Amino acid sequence: MLRKDLLRVSRAGGGYHPQFTERAHRPLAARVLGTFADGVGRPRAALDDALDELEPEADDFKLVRGFAALCERDATFETRAVVPPERARRVVFEAAEAVGVVTEMDRDRALARAADRLGVDAESVESSLYADRDARQVLVDFDPRWTPETLLEQYDLSLAQTALFDAIEVRVRSDDPRAVISAVKRLGLMYEVRRTDAGREVVVTGPDHLFGRSRRYGTAFARLLRSLAKTAEWRLDATIDDRGTERDLSLDDGDVSVPGVDPLTEPTYDSGVEADFAARFSALDLDWDLVREPEPLAAGSRVMIPDFAFDYRFTDFRVFFEIMGFWTPEYVEKKLGQLADLEDVEMLVAVDESLGVGEAIEARDHRAIPYTGSVRVKSVVDALRRYEERLVAETRAGLPDELRPEADAVSLSTVAEEHGVSEDALDDVVFPDHERVGGWLLRPALLSALADDLAPGMSLDAAEERLADCGVTETSAVLSRLGYEVVWDGLSGGTLREKSE
Repeated sequence: MLRKDLLRVSRAGGGYHPQFTERAHRPLAARVLGTFADGVGRPRAALDDALDELEPEADDFKLVRGFAALCERDATFETRAVVPPERARRVVFEAAEAVGVVTEMDRDRALARAADRLGVDAESVESSLYADRDARQVLVDFDPRWTPETLLEQYDLSLAQTALFDAIEVRVRSDDPRAVISAVKRLGLMYEVRRTDAGREVVVTGPDHLFGRSRRYGTAFARLLRSLAKTAEWRLDATIDDRGTERDLSLDDGDVSVPGVDPLTEPTYDSGVEADFAARFSALDLDWDLVREPEPLAAGSRVMIPDFAFDYRFTDFRVFFEIMGFWTPEYVEKKLGQLADLEDVEMLVAVDESLGVGEAIEARDHRAIPYTGSVRVKSVVDALRRYEERLVAETRAGLPDELRPEADAVSLSTVAEEHGVSEDALDDVVFPDHERVGGWLLRPALLSALADDLAPGMSLDAAEERLADCGVTETSAVLSRLGYEVVWDGLSGGTLREKSE
């Protein structure tokens, strides 16, 4: 983006038309790049003067300043002074107070006194006084990412982004709508998807439509244009708030492109709320797989793409999950309308308590999970457990009442995996040839053999090695079943002893 004071638009015909560059502006772009390159080693004031001399050559002085603003991002300025400026000012002001500066001669005396204290000459003190001011900082390096051609491209992209910062609403069509929707969601923008005769249209709420215009939201909104411009064919129509007057802006793939240099990195999630939830949920060992940006859902004449979906691992069952974190009244109403139009869909909705719409969501047959600040994973897991109770019962119905594994020792998780069910589904299954010990199934003969091999006073390491020979990794439950407990002796390890009554 450019600064708002560098925006160049035409309002001809009541529209809002960014004034993009033309091929004829290439020499000017080259001159600006050259001015920066020639300015290395000189103060910023000299660079600014040289750029000012280019302004008469341009159709609009803002064009030169826009090019310069982009080039300055690749320029490095630093303060060059014999004495750190803040220290020089402090010592000089103290000397001036002691001398009582009234005349030019008094000033020279104060500088001389300060120079003595600082151990330098008066000229060095004077040059250091304000060396940290912008105008006196020195351009020490200029490593441009742009050629004259790509500088024109970047300027046009930045100009369009600046124009869109005042957007109330943006409507986007693209040959790759899923890529656009994915970018919208990653950037944390409020949106909806409409089905039109021309295909899907993504409608995005603009920065100017928020109660309190957010710089973060506006910056994310600007990044959307960059993502959109990477698709082959696209069109964008926006409603702009031009100082209280609504105007129409239209862009397509012929207006804006993305220079092939240093693309901006887009965040994976639209907000810390989603990222935090995804990280914490994925760290749990649950029977649900978290899916980011699942398939679109038909909601009447529109389309809704929830933030997440939960897939149950042991059968074809999906629960969708939406996090409502923005709170313009219109956006909330649209979301509620979409939820009401969803049919035959299981949906959980985490809703910021400040919205006050939990009851409205529940009334639409979806489960509302209130949150403040961050979504509690436990609340979501508890909601999923309700589905699990039914799903476990359904998968259990497909199992026989008895199972007879061939191995002498086998974990319940292995048996569950072999039958494509959760461990909970095995709760009511009978294993005639085995005894359940913790999360394992062990034949009585194996338990008897282990009882003969273990003895009080045996080290825990030796006992674990014996169990491992049988393929058993759950030590504590088996030892307890055989009547042992572990006594710990500092750092030297554990020893078996018979359990006390």
